[in-house]
Amino acid sequence: MENIGQLFLLGIAVIAAIVAFIVVIIVISFINVWIQARFSGAPVTFLNLLSMKLRRVPIGLVVQSRITAVKAGIALNTDQLEAHYLAGGDVNQVVRALIAADKAQLNLDFNRAAAIDLATHQSGKSVFEAVMTSVNPKVIDCPGAASGKQSIDAVAKDGIQVKAKARVTVRTNLDRFVGGATEETIVARVGEGIVTTIGSADTYKAVLENPDSISKRVLERGLDAGTAFEILSIDIADVDVGDNIGARLQTEQAEANKQIAQAAAETRRALAVATEQEMKARTQEMRAKVVEAEAQIPMAMAEAFRAGRLGVMDYYRMQNVQADSKMRQAIAGEDTGKGGGTV
Repeated sequence: MENIGQLFLLGIAVIAAIVAFIVVIIVISFINVWIQARFSGAPVTFLNLLSMKLRRVPIGLVVQSRITAVKAGIALNTDQLEAHYLAGGDVNQVVRALIAADKAQLNLDFNRAAAIDLATHQSGKSVFEAVMTSVNPKVIDCPGAASGKQSIDAVAKDGIQVKAKARVTVRTNLDRFVGGATEETIVARVGEGIVTTIGSADTYKAVLENPDSISKRVLERGLDAGTAFEILSIDIADVDVGDNIGARLQTEQAEANKQIAQAAAETRRALAVATEQEMKARTQEMRAKVVEAEAQIPMAMAEAFRAGRLGVMDYYRMQNVQADSKMRQAIAGEDTGKGGGTV
């Protein structure tokens, strides 16, 4: 029994030695970070350091970020930074953005900063850039260089084209940054406002004389609603006169009307030609009927002779009448010709 007790105590001692060895290793591996955090006023327990190690969270990154935030007067704990790192966020960018917002007296808490950082992930932008744009407004060209256009073209009521370029000064609206529309929406809305303003002008001269009227009317439309930015100003950088679109459209319309009229005239001519040909055909048909009727006369006369309704003297008298009629027609024709000649 004594041997069993001694073995049990020996086993406990070995286990205790192993545990103590592990604790010593942990303390040695975390001692530098723990001392740095302790003397920086942002203490971290060995248990938190061990849990971060087990979760494969970079201890140095989290602790250093917390120290930076605490030194800047921002209270953050390691759990917040760990959660953001595990979500795929950039801890450094969030801490830098919080410090910049605090110095600029902007209302930005950790949760909103983390949401903005995750929203801009792999977009080429960062939460720190969003805060800096809110502090230092940026200028957006309208139209943008990516559109490939040199100007925004619109036509006034008098038909003259006006080409305009604008520069929009914006700053980030941190409250609407997550889920808000991007710069492309601002450019599109400003372009639409410029086109509407120029199109409502009675003459292009009014636009050239007072280009700031475009800025005023566009700003009144509240184009930054629902976007991640706040429009501070819209400046018309350049205004030029383009083509006479109204005259060109009228010319094209006149040409189209001429072609329509020509087509209608050609239709009427073709209809007239067809009608003429139809009348000629009907004339030939009537002549054929006359010839057919005249061919029936000798047969009718022969039938009258056979029936006794027509005598020889009657026949001669009819011949004399026909000869007399032909003579009169001939004389009338000669008189007409002579009359025409003397005139």
